[in-house]
Amino acid sequence: MIPMKDNLGKPPKARRTAMCLLAVVLTAVSCSLFRPDPRQSPEGALPRTFALYMPGAARPDKWWEEFRDPELNALVEEALSGSFTLQEAWARLNQAQAVAVQVGSAFYPDLTATGGSAYGRQRTENGVQRTRTVKDYSLGIFSNYELDLWGRIRSERETARLAANATREDLNGAAITLAAEVTQRWANIISQNMQKRLLERQLQTNLIFLELVELRFRKAMVSALDVYQQRQVVEQVKAEIPLVEQREQLLRHELALLLGKPPRTALDIQRETIPIPVDIPDTGLPADLLAARPDVRAAGLRLRAADWQVAAARADRLPAISLTAGGSFGAEKMDLLFNNWLLSLAGNLTAPIFDGYRRAAEVDRTRAVVDENLAFYRETVLTAIKEVEDALISETKQREHIQGLERQISAARNALKQASERYRSGLNDYLPVLTQLLAVQGLERDLIQQQTFLLIDRINLYRALGGAWVQSLAPAARQ
Repeated sequence: MIPMKDNLGKPPKARRTAMCLLAVVLTAVSCSLFRPDPRQSPEGALPRTFALYMPGAARPDKWWEEFRDPELNALVEEALSGSFTLQEAWARLNQAQAVAVQVGSAFYPDLTATGGSAYGRQRTENGVQRTRTVKDYSLGIFSNYELDLWGRIRSERETARLAANATREDLNGAAITLAAEVTQRWANIISQNMQKRLLERQLQTNLIFLELVELRFRKAMVSALDVYQQRQVVEQVKAEIPLVEQREQLLRHELALLLGKPPRTALDIQRETIPIPVDIPDTGLPADLLAARPDVRAAGLRLRAADWQVAAARADRLPAISLTAGGSFGAEKMDLLFNNWLLSLAGNLTAPIFDGYRRAAEVDRTRAVVDENLAFYRETVLTAIKEVEDALISETKQREHIQGLERQISAARNALKQASERYRSGLNDYLPVLTQLLAVQGLERDLIQQQTFLLIDRINLYRALGGAWVQSLAPAARQ
């Protein structure tokens, strides 16, 4: 029996031996010659501690739970599951992960199957006119694979994978920002409610003073000027109430949108006073932010991805080898389809000779991208440290300001009491009473605002410190 040969002209056994040897040689050569070198401290020099660092109580992983408000906890959880911002971030993450899969597919051989059938009628005239039916059936399978001799495909796959991981960190950062914004809106809504109730109490106080002044005016003890001045104070407080109601409603609209709901949605916020933050929690060290802040992690991942892009661009300047293999069957009759077959194996070598410096320019471009990402990463790290420092100094000085404001209110109330007693005794006119009344009421409203600022400073501190709770986030069920 004559050994069957394929289209390569070699017996099958010899061909298989040659293919095995070729595979071994190419596998030995297919090492990633181009890969980025490990970076040592790309963030640069960092301060050892924060300026106002002091050991404090451990902060909860979900920091908003420190305020011990079930309504706030429910609002944050609802925002994390219903926010349109996070839904957009999840969609971007799915896109990045799909791109990573697409790019990584080049690391494996592709396999394509083909099949077909043809039917036709052929007419010939060679003295005798004849017409015959022509049928053809075909079936084949083909594969194409580029050998990753220099690590270009591996580098592109790593670039896409790191980009997808950076997109996940963007999502984590959006979640931290969302939790902080929901808490801020919640605090400001409570603050506006407190302002409204304070204005209503101040209005009642001013009406009592107005009755006193009008009584003394009817007894001809004071002039009409005192009455007009007190009426002006009453109308001033009345005019403030609609503005407070407006700000509260606008804040509710903003909060509803953060939750992924229509603006006029009813929100259950029954708390009457804003929580006063306890002592500053343990902030850790500046170096801890490298792992705790999603934006820092995302910038670091994009820096590593840029390094891999340089490796891919360098490998693209070298020759490439691709293998093509295929097997096909064909016959005029279906039952003879597998009797006629053809097997092929081909290797192609491509090597750039002259491209107008296009590939060299691509290497220069990717290196410039690395420089850009390195500068951005260092800026992001220092910005994170700055935000923590800003929050620490803001909360510390805000506490000192509130303490001074409380002492000022106490002194103003004593002055108002003295001025009122002297006015009733006829020892002075109404101007000192009016002056102190306006001072006390203005300071009382300012105190609520400053306490709100203190709470927001604490929220900003928690946001600046990052956290690990975002790692457990999962996409909400699709609507």
